Amino acid sequence: MLASKKTLVGLDVGSSAVKAIEMTDLGDRFAITGYAQRPVESKDTIGDTIQEVFAAGGFRTRQVVTGVSGRSVIVRYVTMMRMSDEDLRNAVKYEADKYIPFEVEEVILDCQRLEEAKEPGMGENEMKVLLVAVKKTFIEDHVALLLESGLKPLVVDVDCFALGNAFELKLMNSARFEGIDKVDALIDIGANKTNINIMKKGTSYFTREVYLGGNDFTDAISRRLSMDLQEAEGVKLSPAGRDAELEEAVQQTLDDLANEIHLSFDYYENQFDEEVDEVFISGGSAALPGLAPSFERAFGKKINFWDPIEDMEIRSGTIDPNELAANASRLVISVGLASRLRG
Repeated sequence: MLASKKTLVGLDVGSSAVKAIEMTDLGDRFAITGYAQRPVESKDTIGDTIQEVFAAGGFRTRQVVTGVSGRSVIVRYVTMMRMSDEDLRNAVKYEADKYIPFEVEEVILDCQRLEEAKEPGMGENEMKVLLVAVKKTFIEDHVALLLESGLKPLVVDVDCFALGNAFELKLMNSARFEGIDKVDALIDIGANKTNINIMKKGTSYFTREVYLGGNDFTDAISRRLSMDLQEAEGVKLSPAGRDAELEEAVQQTLDDLANEIHLSFDYYENQFDEEVDEVFISGGSAALPGLAPSFERAFGKKINFWDPIEDMEIRSGTIDPNELAANASRLVISVGLASRLRG
């Protein structure tokens, strides 16, 4: 029955792990029909790790949506004169060099008008435009890696937008997520970096990558508790009664990350003259001892932790639901990538 439905795999190739979620469109809802993840031992073994994930996941398709991030990916929100979509795409080719640090010939460009995004003082003939530029060589290398692994990449997305797509899917699936007119700040804490996406009415108004993440917490624990990195990582993931020690060890790094996030909030609030209403945290370090109280003190707002698959049906006998639930916070990007099933 499922073979006749549309099926996609959201493949998150991260620096510390490869994670994949397969979703199938059942007509009135999405179901999870495959899942696997494996740690990345080194950059040289990423291709092997991808193949291990697909061998373990029980996936029905090799069609994937994947994401990119990092310093080769540039996202800008720019103000332009109002024009048709066709004229906009032509204009961006000539305007892009004002906003990106690369030669236009070196990048793949995309853009989208943001009709809902209105800054105070914008004229009637002006509009906000989302501009994305990714180095061609970066995309080509990424796609080649997937093709060599026997996969069929359909879309290459950007991680921060996959974060927003996962949140939108959550809003659609859960009656508890109300108030879509609110300004929501999504914070996904990965191994090497933290993704920030500030959204309103399903539109991304601000994104940023902060190069602080789980590895920095591990380093702090290693130094403070005189452990090697492997032992520090294990204690971080399973404190086993050492929460107070860990909280003290990571406090300065938490404060540094909170300050960077707060600067992003300030920028958005000054740009659009409205406050961030709620903060939603995900990622591998979301459960870090002391994170919630530190962030609540820094932002003066309640911190929410969310599960991108909480209300989704599992349609596979090969998936361990307990393992899936335990890793849910780490799967936000892969869920957002797979949600491209919506069109």
